[in-house]
Order: sequence, then structure tokens, then C-alpha cells
Amino acid sequence: MPRRFRNPILPGCHPDPSICRAGDDYYLVTSTFEWFPGLPIFHSRDLVHWRQLGHVLDRPSQLSLDGVLPSRGLYAPTIRFADGVFYVVCTLMDGGGNFVVTATDPAGPWSEPTWLPDAEGWDPSLFFDDDGRVWFTATRLAYEPSYDGDAEIWLRELDPTKVQLTGREYVLWRGALDGAVWAEAPHLYKVYGRYYLMTAEGGTEHDHAVTVARADRVTGPYRGCPRNPVLTHRHLGLDHPIVGTGHGDLIQTPAGEWWMVLLAMRPYGGYFYNLGRETFLTPVRWEDGWPVAGPVEARHPAPALPERRWPAEPCCDHFDAIALAPYWCFLRTPRAAFWSLTERPGHLRLRLRPESLADLANPSFVGRRQRDVDFAAHASLDFAPRGEHECAGLALVQNNNFHIRFVVTGAGVRLIRRAAGTDETLAGAPVPAGRIFLAVEARGQSYEMRYATEPGRWRRLGDRVDGRILSPPVAGGFTGAYIGMYASSNGRPSDNVADFDWFEYAGLDRG
Repeated sequence: MPRRFRNPILPGCHPDPSICRAGDDYYLVTSTFEWFPGLPIFHSRDLVHWRQLGHVLDRPSQLSLDGVLPSRGLYAPTIRFADGVFYVVCTLMDGGGNFVVTATDPAGPWSEPTWLPDAEGWDPSLFFDDDGRVWFTATRLAYEPSYDGDAEIWLRELDPTKVQLTGREYVLWRGALDGAVWAEAPHLYKVYGRYYLMTAEGGTEHDHAVTVARADRVTGPYRGCPRNPVLTHRHLGLDHPIVGTGHGDLIQTPAGEWWMVLLAMRPYGGYFYNLGRETFLTPVRWEDGWPVAGPVEARHPAPALPERRWPAEPCCDHFDAIALAPYWCFLRTPRAAFWSLTERPGHLRLRLRPESLADLANPSFVGRRQRDVDFAAHASLDFAPRGEHECAGLALVQNNNFHIRFVVTGAGVRLIRRAAGTDETLAGAPVPAGRIFLAVEARGQSYEMRYATEPGRWRRLGDRVDGRILSPPVAGGFTGAYIGMYASSNGRPSDNVADFDWFEYAGLDRG
């Protein structure tokens, strides 16, 4: 029996994937929006099993996310490899625009960004032609739009030495379908002597699709594939287990196989997808000079590459390392060291600060992506609140207006839901001072909170919480849910701290 792999290959909020190959190694990056560090970078040798090397943008000097709105920030990176150098090009929305960073080792360090002030739009990409020329392409609103979402793909040459655009500009494409909305995510390839422009259109929701055009010259004119879209699931209905397929990037293996990484969603509990847009893999073949892709399936025969599994990631982080594991991240750029792994060895210490999850700020929150429909998260907390305004515990976050806080305060343990910018306390209970254990268990869209003041003696707090408020169809935006550790003094100064001895996250089998 041939080996099979399971989609998504990167579960949880990993949208807008881009991939490159260097020899027998594959590297992949995804969008991160308002989350820091920016642009996680993954490594694989078989296109199925991936390990995170770190982040492309891991220093505050590289990335200013101060005050960035939810689902703004970093949009749609592209990674490419040429002449021993890795390039990532990306857009900082509501910031400096489009930029390029480089590295000779994909694990870093990556350079400071070089900004491209005359590169308007978003979803940038680079194409290294076989004549040595480098081309930059991106999406922008059409100069004379005919309708909302009328966008166009444009192209200009990039001088890789000066890292600046040069020469004339070309408008390549405005979408395959009549009235196409949000023609975006452009990537250029040269295959069989022709230039192929692959884009997305239809909007990054249920109507998302992958379309292709080709030309004899990189500057065009481009003619669309008569079978466009070459990949979509929008005709399969809202109840299909994989929806919103789009924003793809192609890769060829040394043996000549073609594959596409792309984003899609797994809805559950109705058309809700708390996991956000995830990274999937699907095979591509060529017919009559055009790519034929998909459909995207939950299980599929694996690429004809030697299997390479990486060591399994521990479910529990005991915070014994000298640095946070690469899956942990923060909201916006941290301008102060609000966390420590050394002040109390073997613990993650969070400082209470006035900033809260309801603010467009950098609160004391250390989170990771929800990766599973069903999961359980547990943590051990040592915290002595100095009033009801001080809190520490766990939080499930979609954005500043939609999240769930399960925290200890001066009045006891509290379960608070924030929806549409309004807080509601759902349940509470008194707890003695000292160590407390907190747990969140999700079964589909039903989230249950439990606590214990003695190991193993769990008590349920309140009723199950409807988790649909953590889904983009309710909360808006482009990200999935995050879960993690949180502390705040809610608008007041404080020198108090909260210590987490460990945090455990585990996916649960359905049933």
C-alpha cells in the first residue's frame, strides 16, 4: 500500500502558504497578521512532515506592530531561493508596505527589512528568471475599478543588488472570471518554456479559487486557462469538510512531481472554523500545457519522496529551556520584557501590566494556535492577586473584541466571555490562595472550563461555552483562535507577577 498523508499538513492558523526548494530540502512560510514573532518558517524533506525552525521576523527592530488592528499586520509572504540566498517578500499592512528580507540560512538570522516604497498593494511575490533577471509582482486595487474587489496584478523588475524596483511597470491580469473579485496572491513560474501566472480570486472565504494564465514573455500578454478555476471547492457546498481552497504556491520535486501548498478551512459546528485558514497539500499534474490540481482531500497518497519524520513535539512545556519554544507568540510587538524564564527557574513568569486583551496593545499574553477541533489544555498557576482588578490564567483569543478569559482574580476564579466588545461574566467560584490548576477542553464548538486547587480534584466552572465567537464568520478577520497564558492589572499600575509551572496542549480524537 502506498503511504498516505493527512491534510492539513500545518493545522491551525497557518494561512497564505508559500514554499521553495533548496536541493532536497523544502521551506515554507505563512502569514501572521498582528502576531509576533512574524512569519513562521518550516522545514521538510518529504512535503508532509514539517518542523518549525523559527520565524523570519523575530526582532522588534524588524517588525513594528504597535497598534495594528486585528487581521492587519503581515499579509501573504512569498519565499524563494536563488544562488545560495533565501528571499522573503511580504506586506506590512497599515505600516511600511512591501519589503524584502534575506538570509543564507533559513533558520536565521534574517536581515533587517529593505522597504520598497514604490511597490504598492499586497501579496507580493518574486520570480527569478533563468536569464538572471528578477521580477516583483503584487496585487492592488484597479486604478479605475468597476466594482468592489476589482483588483489587478502588476509586474516590475527588481534589482537584487540594490533591492529596488527598476524599469517600466506592466499590468498582467485582472482575474479569470467576469466580475472576478480580489484577483490576488500572484506567483510566477516558468514551465516548459512558458510563463505561468497563478493567482487566487473570489475572496478568501467559501468562494476562494486558484486560477492560472500563461504567456510567452514574462511581461505578457497572459491568456487564461480555458478550464479556470483550476482548483476550487466552492461548488461542493458549505457542508463540505474542506472549504475555501485557494492562495496556492507550486513546487516541483527532484523526480519531477508537482505539488501545491494552499490554504483552506475545516468548518465544524455549522460554517464555523475556529482553526482559521490552514495549510494543505495537493498534487498537480499537467495536461495540454495547463496545471490540473486537486481536489483537496483529507487523506491522499504521499509524494514519491523518502519519508522523513521529525521528533514529536512534547505536549507539555515545563518552561525549563532558556527561550520560549517557537510555537509561542505574542499579540503585537513586545516593547518590554513582560515574560521571563529565569526569574523563577522552571516557570514562565508573566508581569501584570495595565494592558488587557481588550486593548489594541501588547498585553501580557503568551499563546499558541488552536490546532485541533477537539483538544484539552491544562496549566499550573501560582498567583496572589492584589484586588479584583488583577487577574491571571488562561485565555482563548480571536481578537480584542472576541475572546474568553478563564482567570483568577481577587474575587476568585472567573469565566468571562467577551463578544462584540462587551464582557459578560458567565461563572465564578471562590478559591483559596496558592497554586491552582486550570483546564480547557473543547469538543467541537463546546468549550468546558475546569479548575482544581488540589491535583486531580477537578471542578467544572459554569456551563459549556459556545466557541463560535472564536470563529471568523462571527468575529471577522482572517485568523484562527489562539490559546495561552494571560495576566493583567486592567488599567492600573502593578508590580505583581503570575508564575506558570507548565502548560500542556493535546489534540483529542473524536468520539
